[in-house]
Amino acid sequence: MDRRHFTTLALGGLAFAAAARPALAAKPPAEWDGLVKIKAKNFELAYLRPGADFRAYTKVMLDPTEIAFEKNWRRDYNNDQMTITNQVSDKDVERMAEEGRKGAGQILQKAYVDGGYPVVTDPAPDVLRVRTALVDITVSAPDVQSAMNVRTYTRDAGGATLVVEARDSVTGALLGRAVDSRTIDDFTMEWRTRVSNRADFAMQMKSWAKNSVKGLDELKALSPITG
Repeated sequence: MDRRHFTTLALGGLAFAAAARPALAAKPPAEWDGLVKIKAKNFELAYLRPGADFRAYTKVMLDPTEIAFEKNWRRDYNNDQMTITNQVSDKDVERMAEEGRKGAGQILQKAYVDGGYPVVTDPAPDVLRVRTALVDITVSAPDVQSAMNVRTYTRDAGGATLVVEARDSVTGALLGRAVDSRTIDDFTMEWRTRVSNRADFAMQMKSWAKNSVKGLDELKALSPITG
């Protein structure tokens, strides 16, 4: 893949990631692509198709997680840096996007398998297709590869919004979406490094993954969905 094309994708040119925009508005819509807003236990927002029945799904297909950084995050971060060596480069963006995509995929797969849902690669009537995107990502201290002898202390590691979409794997019918935004590791002022950032974002991703599995369990128990 051409580097310029890769960076464009990483910065937010992704179709599924862009689909999250209505729910991220100041006032989320009551309906979204034929889905109806419902109360959710583990996500900020959840939308379901009335009449959807999740009882048949015993396995999942996992699409690669899409990655989209907040539109002006890189520009604003670089504007605050005193030297070019401390700025986030195209290569840094590529690395972070690839690490995020790979890490999220591994975490999601483990969560679903541990939750009793084998992960498969082919569509079938008992297979639910799960699409995920991490959007509006910010990293407070990205620990760029070119920087030397720089220590950055911040209260949080950054932020991100998870979008989860469920579809029938055979027909492609849209059954539900959930959206959840979080500040990552918002606890104490700490020295942030590439290693700590990866660990902090992974911890949040593990929480999201477990909640998505719990959500599927609950949807199966409540099916068919009324409303």
